[in-house]
Amino acid sequence: MNPRHSALALLVAVLWGVNFVAIDLGLHPPGAEMPPLLFVAMRFILVVVPCIFFIRKPDVGWKAIIGVGLFMSAGQFGLLYLAMALGMPAGLASLVLQAQVLLTVLLAAGFLGERPSRRQFAGVVLGVAGLAVVAVGRSLVAPVLPLMIVLAAALSWAAGNIVARKAKAASGLGLVVWSGAVVPVPLLGLSLLVDGPPAVAQALAGVQPVTLLSALYTAIFGSLVGYGIWNRLLGLYPSSAVVPFTLLVPVVGMTTAWLVLGEVPTPAEITGGALLLAGVAIAVLRPWDPRARAVRRRDRPPRDQRRVPVRAD
Repeated sequence: MNPRHSALALLVAVLWGVNFVAIDLGLHPPGAEMPPLLFVAMRFILVVVPCIFFIRKPDVGWKAIIGVGLFMSAGQFGLLYLAMALGMPAGLASLVLQAQVLLTVLLAAGFLGERPSRRQFAGVVLGVAGLAVVAVGRSLVAPVLPLMIVLAAALSWAAGNIVARKAKAASGLGLVVWSGAVVPVPLLGLSLLVDGPPAVAQALAGVQPVTLLSALYTAIFGSLVGYGIWNRLLGLYPSSAVVPFTLLVPVVGMTTAWLVLGEVPTPAEITGGALLLAGVAIAVLRPWDPRARAVRRRDRPPRDQRRVPVRAD
């Protein structure tokens, strides 16, 4: 990746890390609770309106748009918000959700024919071991159900990654906006079914300012900016060049949760999290090969003969 795109990927990691604290604050405003599925529907209404009237439909089929909307948006965030409403800490959620990297490797093998290397397989095994440590440690101090729901959210995100990679949309922002239109109606309907019309009406009538600010942050910076850049980079580069930047998301997320919410992870969560991130790193980071770098430099044409910048993946 060139320096500009690397900086954009780094920006996405920071925005997504802070996103978890913003979600937590919006779900649990002082003196009230926001129904999680209704909150997700609110977020994507802000994503879609008014942007969809000014941004062209991306140059992909409707199946891809609906698939990204269902998996990367509705499935991932519906499950994530539900887990956090049930008590999943924001910092730990930012960590466990990175299992999507390992799950993407496995789904890519099954649906894209991308056979994982031995290194990737070892990373998946180590990451699963880390998740097991986190789950055991979590079960000793709190119900493990929210953690399992976050893992389901990670699986949904991984499925969305596969759909987005197959689509290779030229406009990452267009894909975010148009796929986001899939989210509000189903999740609002589910919220009415699960929470009941009186609870939904009461929540809408008494929306707190912190909830509105949270919805605006997650819609603008988490979705429009973050996923707009993410989908565009997935269309330009191999996943092995883009996905490693998500290793920084739990670092930002857990640090922000500690500073803002006072969340302190347990020793088991720290140990398991370290194993999980190590597994992700092994699965997606390519070992540095000085010989390959020397070959690229040798084969590069003289500067005065380059018509376009050379991009190193």
